Amino acid sequence: MSDDAKNASSDRKLISLEELHEVRSWCQSLGVTEAELRLAVRAVGRSADAVREHLKGNRQHRP
Repeated sequence: MSDDAKNASSDRKLISLEELHEVRSWCQSLGVTEAELRLAVRAVGRSADAVREHLKGNRQHRP
């Protein structure tokens, strides 16, 4: 994520796995582990909306 305030909202639409503090923030926000976040991004790309949908689908299939 950029530190530029003008880009903050657009930055929150994409998940970056480059900075540890960003990974932690996304994990906390989405309620997942780092491994789950990385797998979701690998599966559907960096779009936060796509990752949320992917994770929601995975949670529905858990016992």
